[in-house]
Amino acid sequence: MRPLRGIALKLGSVLVFISMSAVIKATADHVPPGQAVFFRSLFAIPVILGWLAWRRELSTGLVVARPMGHVWRGLVGTLAMGLGFAGLAYLPLPEVTAIGYAAPLLTVIFAAMFLGEEVRAFRIAAVALGLAGVLIVVWPRLTVGAGAGTAEALGATLVLAGAVFAALAQVFVRKLVETERTPAIVFYFSLTATLLSLVTLPFGWVRPTPAEAALLVGAGLMGGLGQILLTSSYREADASVVAPFDYASMIFALGIGYVVFAEVPTPTMLGGAALVVVAGCLIIWRESRLGLKRARQRKSMPPQ
Repeated sequence: MRPLRGIALKLGSVLVFISMSAVIKATADHVPPGQAVFFRSLFAIPVILGWLAWRRELSTGLVVARPMGHVWRGLVGTLAMGLGFAGLAYLPLPEVTAIGYAAPLLTVIFAAMFLGEEVRAFRIAAVALGLAGVLIVVWPRLTVGAGAGTAEALGATLVLAGAVFAALAQVFVRKLVETERTPAIVFYFSLTATLLSLVTLPFGWVRPTPAEAALLVGAGLMGGLGQILLTSSYREADASVVAPFDYASMIFALGIGYVVFAEVPTPTMLGGAALVVVAGCLIIWRESRLGLKRARQRKSMPPQ
């Protein structure tokens, strides 16, 4: 295990994904979200295949045991991506990032509902704290007529819905990792999302300008690179070490939002985001402690 290398790779993946979101946001006024999903997914595929070929895993990395599991994960994940991209047209990048933090919190709830995972009082309290933070972020956008417009309300609703589907996608991933290799999960999601995005073709795809086309292709390449960096980070260090660095995305989003889009965060948004980050870190800490406890129990058990 090389924790510093794992942390560096995780920070790299977070920066790449936030930059990808910024690129999508830069085209969102003209390019429909379904078309953005197509570019993001299609141009991630050659990056992923090249990485597998370089690792000499091309022949084994794409073998699947549960093809329909990949289809369902792809369907839910594509909906999450499309809704998130749609919300970028209406809300500042830091707000979209903060609302997206609801996904891992909701995953805890959905895992208990659909996978039968045990959720004790500590995690319930942490999830409640995090969801309160999300509510603080979105409430000013949802109160139409009290300072917020319908566009902002629509954006907040879209991003929230995207977080719900992202959490459901994580539940599917938790089931898939029992039988599937990580490269296969990553590749078939990109492939499924590419095909599903074509369903939106009759609903207003546009001819992007050369600059927009370059940005969209770049978003796809960044998506593939970000996934490689993310996967590699978990090869180098324990999940409990690298997972908290997900929240560095808020720092990157604030910087990119201010410099590129002249977006100034409100104190309410920052306060709500801080609560969500604290809740997420508490859940990660609790999971790491439980993992250490389970490991000690396995070591103390007598051989069969």
